[in-house]
Amino acid sequence: MVQIRIANEEDASFIADFQMKMAYETENLQLNHEILNEGVSHVLRDPEKGKYFIAEDDNRVIGSLLITFEWSDWRNKWVLWIQSVYILSEYRKQGVYKKMYAHIKDWANRDGQVAGIRLYVDKTNARAIEVYTKLGMNGEHYRLFEWMKD
Repeated sequence: MVQIRIANEEDASFIADFQMKMAYETENLQLNHEILNEGVSHVLRDPEKGKYFIAEDDNRVIGSLLITFEWSDWRNKWVLWIQSVYILSEYRKQGVYKKMYAHIKDWANRDGQVAGIRLYVDKTNARAIEVYTKLGMNGEHYRLFEWMKD
């Protein structure tokens, strides 16, 4: 049975490995492993940066996602951003992400300081867009623009 929990420092290598795989699968991007490991460790050591959640099946780590926080002055509450989602390929299409999302949504519903949940998705990732739509998320309100240093 799949269980969802908050990640700890012992999960860092799983999370970093998942992120390497996710970046390559979704964007054909090879991440710098050293920078990625440091980034994951910073989040695990500083909860103000975010929180990783882990999906486990029979004590095996099978998925992870990252929650970061955005302050909404319009709502005077926090918005939870889902990022860095990865589920092992053999566990996909089995409801693992759905269970993770339900866990995050339950947190948002219980916490009076949370206004809602957002995520961004590569516009070519049709499989992910279909999953998010089926879960009742609306992708039609905003477009994401970015500038990133090389």
